[in-house]
Amino acid sequence: MSLINTDRTTAGMAAIGARAKNVAAQAVPLGKRAGTTAVQGARQGVQGAKEWAAPHVFAARVWAAPRLEDAADAVTTTVAPKVSSALLVTASRVRPPSPPAPNGLRRLLDWRWLLGLGTVAAAAGTTVAVTMRRRYAAATAEAKDATEPDAPGQAEDPAAEAASVNGQVTTTKS
Repeated sequence: MSLINTDRTTAGMAAIGARAKNVAAQAVPLGKRAGTTAVQGARQGVQGAKEWAAPHVFAARVWAAPRLEDAADAVTTTVAPKVSSALLVTASRVRPPSPPAPNGLRRLLDWRWLLGLGTVAAAAGTTVAVTMRRRYAAATAEAKDATEPDAPGQAEDPAAEAASVNGQVTTTKS
């Protein structure tokens, strides 16, 4: 629904004019404050004024663009197509540009890519841990089999009893 609902009468045109004056009356104090702030910003540095004004200008552009489009729709039916097209052109110029699509490094640092990379790293780590655990279990079983005697008579061998803890075999003098 349009913000301006009027017919093609003189009263309707007067209502449009009154609303335009109301919007202009709201914009004048903002402009004066922006001018005052710009003068103060010149004293403090132009960069400070730009930093202060940038979000306010952006908010004003976001607010104004749809209202200009609505006014263009209303004017199309009431005043003239040329005014309507002028308002649409102004609305397109006032509308802030959309943010650029991420490319290069920004696209690689997107949270979805980082989540996928973390998942792949976790899977690789789990695979390595399971493989190492299996190798450790196999090596432990081989070492246990190597230290246990194979035959019952091997335990009675004096050379086997003389083996020390560090794996060196000492001979006993008999």
